[in-house]
Amino acid sequence: MPIEVPGGVQVSISADNVVVVKGSRGELTRAVSRDMHVTLHEGKLTVERPSDDRVHRSMHGLTRTLLANMVLGVSGGFERVLEVNGVGYRVQKTAEGLTLQVGYSNPVQFAVPAGVQAVVEGTNRIRLSSHDKELVGQVAAKVRAIRPCDHYKGKGIKYAEEKLRLKPGKAGKVTKG
Repeated sequence: MPIEVPGGVQVSISADNVVVVKGSRGELTRAVSRDMHVTLHEGKLTVERPSDDRVHRSMHGLTRTLLANMVLGVSGGFERVLEVNGVGYRVQKTAEGLTLQVGYSNPVQFAVPAGVQAVVEGTNRIRLSSHDKELVGQVAAKVRAIRPCDHYKGKGIKYAEEKLRLKPGKAGKVTKG
């Protein structure tokens, strides 16, 4: 399935299978497996595999998806939204990154890496955005790992689209009769 390259996005493929995608939001570079043949023809990026081996089929799908995410990222970008839930739990944007107060004795300082923009909405929502899908997902996972949601009270950091199923807790003494 070919990847449509929108206007304003430039794709260049070197001889050693390094693909560089440039767009309005930035530039991404990825080295592709030497077995995969990546071509650009009339605004469509195609990936072809040499055989139907299991390894080549899986590399074909992975390579195509990674390249499609690169094209989509430099033209539109990606974002993840995190929510901080709990009494007294809050987040603040600082010059260094984020300061999270999530139930520990001291606030947690989190340095947002270059290439990711963090916006704090109110005191309990974090919006992370970038042109690199892999990087934004990794940063969101690291922020969430600071205090994952508790399945009994629902306190902690969770993705905005994540549905949390609360456990009932202690039911009391069971009488045998």
